[in-house]
Amino acid sequence: MSTLFESSAINSMILANRFVRSATWAGMATDEGACTPQLIELMAGLADGGVGLIITGHAYVHRHGQHQPWQLGIYSDDLIPGLREMTQAVHDRDGKIALQLGYGGAYLSKSRVRLMTVQDIREVVMAFGQAAARAKKAGFDAVEIFAAHGFLLSQFLCPRYNDRTDEYGGNIRNRARVLMEVLASVRNAVGQDYPVLVKLNCQDFVENGLTLEDSIQVGIMLEAGGIDAIELSGGLLNIANLLQNKHDSEADEAPFQDAARAFKEKIMIPLILVGGIRSFSVAKRLVQAGTADYISMCRPFIREPDLINRWQAGDLRKATCISCNNCVQQAQKGQGISCVPLEEDAQTFFAQLSEKIPASPPHPPGTAYKVSIGLEELNANYIPVVKVQMVYNDKVSDGSLSYPLGTDDHMRVNQAIINLLEQHSDDRKEE
Repeated sequence: MSTLFESSAINSMILANRFVRSATWAGMATDEGACTPQLIELMAGLADGGVGLIITGHAYVHRHGQHQPWQLGIYSDDLIPGLREMTQAVHDRDGKIALQLGYGGAYLSKSRVRLMTVQDIREVVMAFGQAAARAKKAGFDAVEIFAAHGFLLSQFLCPRYNDRTDEYGGNIRNRARVLMEVLASVRNAVGQDYPVLVKLNCQDFVENGLTLEDSIQVGIMLEAGGIDAIELSGGLLNIANLLQNKHDSEADEAPFQDAARAFKEKIMIPLILVGGIRSFSVAKRLVQAGTADYISMCRPFIREPDLINRWQAGDLRKATCISCNNCVQQAQKGQGISCVPLEEDAQTFFAQLSEKIPASPPHPPGTAYKVSIGLEELNANYIPVVKVQMVYNDKVSDGSLSYPLGTDDHMRVNQAIINLLEQHSDDRKEE
């Protein structure tokens, strides 16, 4: 146990243990991205719960870089006072907190990367540096550059979405150029002693995506460029059911651990591993074996903010989070992220007829659409529905679409899709 609860350092930041709260969108900021009492309470609860380092949800560094409603912002000096209240609340509880810096905007648009001018890129690079300076002024102990999961910096790394032919496209050194310029901008803004982290995909897991080999090369470049730690993740958010939602056994946990071992052979800086870790024994094994230096989790802390205190007190039961993703659905409804658990074995849909349709790239091989007709529970009653689910390696996604049978709902949805495609086509023509 001492391995996980020993003191350690990332640059000048001293951490009480090796547990990290990975960034996630909480849906609790104002429409303008300002910090709220609800966000402060969330971060304070994590500090009270014993998390060694709290990483906020991605804060957009430029007004054009907002990805979701009620997302935290860091694009203006006007946002600093509220963020300072957040850091003070964490520090009052002897916690440490990092601000994740991100740029979202249109998600997974090949045309966006292609159409950005060099001046556009320089504006984004400058915005990251300015945001980092604001984060330091607001009292954050570190910043993390968000370069994973298909957001802008991740898109530049991914050849599927970066087909530029200038110095920002082509080989991995060129595709990583924006990220390296962002790192230089951030480092110049905060100084050498201030901790700067990065969240990076080990792979994109799509056809013509970022490969492990190229990702390791990016890791080597980042280390040479002065990054202090890498948080290793993987996949793009538009790949349905890429990772198992359920973690029924320890074998299901830490799907990126092989990639982490490959990284550790090439880099010397601390590696933070995220992805499906739910068991203390798995966390301990990963750190003791040198696979990772820190263990990062998020959804378990949404259900159990005091999980780390529980483990440190000797109660080593697995995290009670069942990865149902209901927490994210609450945020999408505008209610802020919170745990509204499903029963682990609850079944609400009973298929009578089903057919699987193979999915095309960018979905990975083994992905299919499962179209079913059956009964689904709604308000304590069962109604006939048409249901569309994603299947990956024979595992069916919990998230799905349902259309009441005998209604024109599915026709209206199909028509809406046709209308949006026509609008998108018109927009592209205008470009």
